[in-house]
Amino acid sequence: MATKRLARQLGLIRRKSIAPANGNLGRSKSKQLFDYLIVIDFESTCWNDGKHHHSQEIIEFPAVLLNTSTGQIESEFQAYVQPQEHPILSEFCMELTGIKQAQVDEGVPLKICLSQFCKWIHKIQQQKNIIFATGVSEPSASEVKLCAFVTWSDWDLGVCLEYECKRKQLLKPVFLNSWIDLRATYKLFYRRKPKGLSGALQEVGIEFSGREHSGLDDSRNTALLAWKMIRDGCVMKITRSLNKGPFLLPSWTWNSDLASGDQHGFLQQEFGCGTNRTLLQKPNISKQEKGNILWLTMVWLSLACLQRKNYNDCMLNTASQTVTTEKF
Repeated sequence: MATKRLARQLGLIRRKSIAPANGNLGRSKSKQLFDYLIVIDFESTCWNDGKHHHSQEIIEFPAVLLNTSTGQIESEFQAYVQPQEHPILSEFCMELTGIKQAQVDEGVPLKICLSQFCKWIHKIQQQKNIIFATGVSEPSASEVKLCAFVTWSDWDLGVCLEYECKRKQLLKPVFLNSWIDLRATYKLFYRRKPKGLSGALQEVGIEFSGREHSGLDDSRNTALLAWKMIRDGCVMKITRSLNKGPFLLPSWTWNSDLASGDQHGFLQQEFGCGTNRTLLQKPNISKQEKGNILWLTMVWLSLACLQRKNYNDCMLNTASQTVTTEKF
């Protein structure tokens, strides 16, 4: 029985036969658009008192980095977050998530957590030459590794983090504006509506490992499901983006020239010009290009602040800074 359970966890045997829509079941995995996936699954404050609560707050912020070529989780991030609006966890919340009051009391505010998360992102970008990009339609031919975020549904990044940052006037990192909804991707690929994450895993012959509603365990299991889908031939694509208007997230996010502070050299290379002011005065410049230039300025200033150890003040100061990018 132990051998059979291990085989199920590894996806080597299946309880049910589910054929993907493209008929690729059993074939070698397809060439992926993204070399890495970062899976996120927040845990938040919750109640079971019959009242309608509008302000859920993140209390666990986990992320795992999945290599789409090997299926290995190569790095992990986890932080417990202090809720500010409802600092005392409900009994229902603690029982559901397994998170204790002492853990969030000893955690950090969301602003600091986002700063820590961005530093983790920057570290793995430097180590693995990763960039974030949207609108990708074919695999990258360069040595740069493309990466995308993955969640189980749109709730984590489209609702929970989005509205908490707005309420608390925190500037959310731009790269969290686009992601892959694995639940929607699963439904489309296997032509079957999943019964939750655990149910989806069972349907493809994998047993949930760890504790359900533990953010880190949920993230690991979501990564395991994504890897199984990749092996079945599913090509992971961005399903949701909060970027407004014609503005698109540039493919050179967190470029090494920016990290080193060489804004002039980078602008010269990308746009043939050395200053933002001159760029904006170029003839026939499109609205999208203007948006990219302003976004580039924001990122460069943020990284410059990071080098000066003032990242919190620069990157996550007030939500008023978001106006520049949201106009485009």
